[in-house]
Amino acid sequence: MLPVYMSKELEKKPELPVVARLVVEIRSDGRHTIARGMAQDATGERVQVEAEGSSPLQLALALVKALREVPSLARGFAKGLLPGRRK
Repeated sequence: MLPVYMSKELEKKPELPVVARLVVEIRSDGRHTIARGMAQDATGERVQVEAEGSSPLQLALALVKALREVPSLARGFAKGLLPGRRK
């Protein structure tokens, strides 16, 4: 017999629209890591993404910097950096 919490059907959530795609291949020799791939925004524009780092944190920061090149994501970064409106 299934426990009560598992007896209910899973709630279906509506899918959000795709605003960007990111495909990245990560290679490492244990000392140095390289991430290479492609990002595509909702308009279909493609941008090459490449990042390197000697630690997971360095690689993550380099990937964030590389993603600024994706036009739709760059607009989002810019909006996040601008001060909000005052009421």
